Amino acid sequence: MSHFFFQRLAWSARQFARPPVTRCWTPLPLRTYVAQSGLNQTKLSFKMEHSSRGGSRDRGQGSRKRKRGSEKQNRDRGAEDDVLLTDIRDLLRRNKPEADTIETEASPTVVRTGKDENFPETEVTITELSSTGDGLALSPARDHVYAVPFTLPGDTVKIRVYRTMGRESYSLADFIEVTKPSPQRDDSLIKCQYFAKCGGCQFQMLPYEDQLKHKKRIIEKAYINFSGLNSVQVPGIEETMGSPLQYGYRTKLTPHFSLPGRVKKAAHNLTEPLNIGFMMKGRRKVMDIEDCPLGTDIVRVGLKNERQRVLDSLHQFKAGATLLVRENTRRIPRDKIEENATEKKDVIRIDHPDYIEEKSYITDQKGISSEYIDDYLFRNVAGTFFQNNNSILSPFTQYVRERALPASADSDPSKPKLKYLLDAYCGSGLFTIALSTVFRSSLGVDVAAGSIESARENARLNKLKNTGFAAADAAKLFQDVPYPPGSDVIGY
Repeated sequence: MSHFFFQRLAWSARQFARPPVTRCWTPLPLRTYVAQSGLNQTKLSFKMEHSSRGGSRDRGQGSRKRKRGSEKQNRDRGAEDDVLLTDIRDLLRRNKPEADTIETEASPTVVRTGKDENFPETEVTITELSSTGDGLALSPARDHVYAVPFTLPGDTVKIRVYRTMGRESYSLADFIEVTKPSPQRDDSLIKCQYFAKCGGCQFQMLPYEDQLKHKKRIIEKAYINFSGLNSVQVPGIEETMGSPLQYGYRTKLTPHFSLPGRVKKAAHNLTEPLNIGFMMKGRRKVMDIEDCPLGTDIVRVGLKNERQRVLDSLHQFKAGATLLVRENTRRIPRDKIEENATEKKDVIRIDHPDYIEEKSYITDQKGISSEYIDDYLFRNVAGTFFQNNNSILSPFTQYVRERALPASADSDPSKPKLKYLLDAYCGSGLFTIALSTVFRSSLGVDVAAGSIESARENARLNKLKNTGFAAADAAKLFQDVPYPPGSDVIGY
């Protein structure tokens, strides 16, 4: 889970408290609000503004010197480290020992030295999971917390502390091994040889139903901790919608590699393996990943080929690089199969009753990828963001479509009918387009002009005349709304 995920989650929780909002439903990542209060009927006018988004700090590095006060003051509200710290403080508060039962324990003072063998090892029992996916373990004195990845409540594990935040009473630790497994743990579910080292996955050992429950709890805690609402105002969160696929679903992978100076000089005669893959958990170090079971079949083919291409042309690289493998889908009607029957390399074909689906992959960041959600065609610049789990998008958009309008039997005739969709942060138009059949008119808004260009093209490809898009700051959406009061649905 990324730094931006937690920032957006906290932002969504805070937005729920705004007066115009009257009801909300899940699942994530969409926050769909139904606005039914007085919005002025005025001509839509937007002013383009530049925006910037801060990056996350790596918790495993302490090279930059910061004043403690300013670091605390500037911590991004809802960033991953802030979410972790909030959970740690809550755990310490709930387990504060009585004065006469406090056990003596030396306060940890360990800092990263750069040599793993110098880090102390200890054994802890995990108490609960944080929203960041780290297991949290209390010290015997219950005045210090260890954050340990790849662990579950009830696990007793051997860990190696690599950094301690003394002022905040917690330590970051590496997971070494399980000495006594939690009843929830099922290691037979693990399908990746790199799991528990690679930073890409956290819960392969946890049954999927339990993963969904944990995700629901993340949302509940986000509202409790970041919305500013009291316990009575916090909305009920529905069950998390499961994905049809748990593996083989990612339509995009971005492996990377770095070239240290000694490797650059000897690129033509490499004597040691070059790591091409993803970041190791808790380290600024790339792991060599030969295969990723999260990728779709064609993306895994592309990953293998791209790795070999880099090794074959390493002398052409002046520095490291981030690679791209993005799935591309083409549907060929059955009556046109003959003229498209030429055998193609690195293409996977899937039979359907009315067409053949042809899967290929794109490695050019500026290339155009195509994919389908039901019968809607979406084309996007390959290097830009679009939901990487295509398998969830059909049931997800159907879920939202069915709930976008109140059931006719329950509708209050005295209230204005909802006829218009305002889709804030619309990207390339996923929900604006997928919900277009529900509304008389739909408008998507996004600050990224490139995304709006893609959205307009996607509307054209799907022959939609009742959708429009504006390149603008969605945060100012409520200042000028082009629809009658009480007749619009806001999609986040």
